[in-house]
Amino acid sequence: MAEQSFDLIVVGGGPGGYVAAIRAAQLGMKTAVVEREHLGGICLNWGCIPTKALLRSSEINHLLGHLGEFGFAADNIRFDLDKIVKRSRAIAKQLASGVGHLLKKNKVAVFDGHAKLAGPHTLSVAKNGAAVATLKAPHIILATGARARQLPGLESDGKLIWSYKDAMVPPTMPKSLLVIGSGAIGIEFASFFRNMGAAVTVVEVMDRILPVEDAEISAFAQKAFEKQGITFHLNAKVTAAEKAADSITVTVEAGGKTQKITVDRVISAAGIVGNTEDLGLEGTKIVVERTHVVIDEFCRTAEPGIYAIGDLAGAPWLAHKASHEGVVCVEKIAGLPDVHPIDWTNIPGCTYCRPQIASVGLTEARAKAEGHEVRVGHFPFIGNGKAIAMGEPEGMVKVVFDKKTGALLGAHMIGAEVTEMIQGYAIARTLETTEVELMHTVFPHPTVSETMHEAVLDAYGRVVHY
Repeated sequence: MAEQSFDLIVVGGGPGGYVAAIRAAQLGMKTAVVEREHLGGICLNWGCIPTKALLRSSEINHLLGHLGEFGFAADNIRFDLDKIVKRSRAIAKQLASGVGHLLKKNKVAVFDGHAKLAGPHTLSVAKNGAAVATLKAPHIILATGARARQLPGLESDGKLIWSYKDAMVPPTMPKSLLVIGSGAIGIEFASFFRNMGAAVTVVEVMDRILPVEDAEISAFAQKAFEKQGITFHLNAKVTAAEKAADSITVTVEAGGKTQKITVDRVISAAGIVGNTEDLGLEGTKIVVERTHVVIDEFCRTAEPGIYAIGDLAGAPWLAHKASHEGVVCVEKIAGLPDVHPIDWTNIPGCTYCRPQIASVGLTEARAKAEGHEVRVGHFPFIGNGKAIAMGEPEGMVKVVFDKKTGALLGAHMIGAEVTEMIQGYAIARTLETTEVELMHTVFPHPTVSETMHEAVLDAYGRVVHY
């Protein structure tokens, strides 16, 4: 089997890998992608996109329960779970096939198999134990992603204990379920199933839900979810599980006390583990810490010519972060001038629960810990005409500024469509905008985005509508 040579090879065809490959091809590099499972990665196939389809269905179900508030009436409203799941899977399939088309359009060679480092600048590719190809390139980008962390004694079995994949294709709607972990994945599933009518309990080992978010946003979110009927156990962990024919009883330990909770299903959403195994990293200078490959601000590993991007390279575990890293990495390899190093604090985070949550930059606590004197502004959705007209008055915008320079350190939002609005603050941070430019910016009326302006005004004692 003859060796094939390329300028750059990407291992993994997820949102980091395929974007990196396309950018490399645009820059004139002979490029290849090796993907062992499905193009588009977890994001398109089992993550970002199909979960949003499911959450959209649950939003509709929620609205149908409030028709009277908008002047409508309907009888015998019901849903077909099979159709909801099929729609989600069809959307994932459509977008994943689109990735293949984009790679072909950009003349990127695609190899189906598992790639492993096999010497300097060399990869061996195999499929089901059979050799597929030997590839060589001076630059190799590892974009192998991550997988769900399995808790000892609570490993997913596809029936009573669900992984995120199982939770996306439920054969029937459980009447009750318990979610382990209140990060973005756990909270999105908790929100989906609660909006579809299930009784939901969430167990979180930390002292608050959504622990990476600003503390005020976390507190606001918990109150909103509790009002919807979700039960939370904080500073708690699941220590045991007893399976029955069609239910499961878990032991929850908190504050030195234990209690048993019986539910139809359990969803394990307790973090992720980088896919570092069987990549041939042994014998290289690549450093792996807590299952993630260590990189610098241009995604270079300690091994010359080898790079890592996306979930494999650590937090934040977000598709758009992976794509951005892929572009920066490739442009640096290509020698483009003025390639900006990655600032991970400028990566916005979004959680598509109800109400939605979005943030970018530093939390108030982190800003203070880093030595900033801060000015903080808030604005509630209840003071916004568009939010009230939409029937979505529950929400808040919080901004954190440096008191001395006026730099926007962070922005944190909860409420309807904030995942669409956070980009305004992300652009502001990229442009190094101060409070002056934001206050001078004219926001359209009536829009929910006006809350962003009012929050800035509030930080400087100039809020108008609250």
